[in-house]
Amino acid sequence: MSETTFDDFDHESHMRRAFELAREAAARGDRPFGSVLVRDDTIVMTDSNRVVTEDDIRRHPELHLAHRACQELSPDERAETVMYTSTEPCPMCSGGMIDAGFGRVVYSVGGDEIGEFVGENSPARSAAVLDGVTEVVGPVLNDEGRQIHRDFEW
Repeated sequence: MSETTFDDFDHESHMRRAFELAREAAARGDRPFGSVLVRDDTIVMTDSNRVVTEDDIRRHPELHLAHRACQELSPDERAETVMYTSTEPCPMCSGGMIDAGFGRVVYSVGGDEIGEFVGENSPARSAAVLDGVTEVVGPVLNDEGRQIHRDFEW
């Protein structure tokens, strides 16, 4: 799949679905993070943060979707997939996405920005971790994404 095809995806719609999942996570008692996997401009998988409610530090939506994608999609299918995520993936999630080999990752709130809310900055940005593997694009709908974190009151 070409990069131009990814550019034709409905970025705002997919990101807004990730926002819905982030709000659902916050309402459930988890941190406000949500992600969707999109192939052929259609959402094929969704997840939201469940670190608190499942008492599992690995339950970031990006990492869990990468795990599921590796189980359920071929490498070629994953290369045709875009992950839309409410917040830029942390280094743990980005590392997990190396094996997934998604075609692109699109985020709303950058790792540098999330530091303003949580009081610490990410030591590595996802573009650096995924360099040469997956294109990382963002921010998209940044004001809306930041509002989710303001509402959460870290």
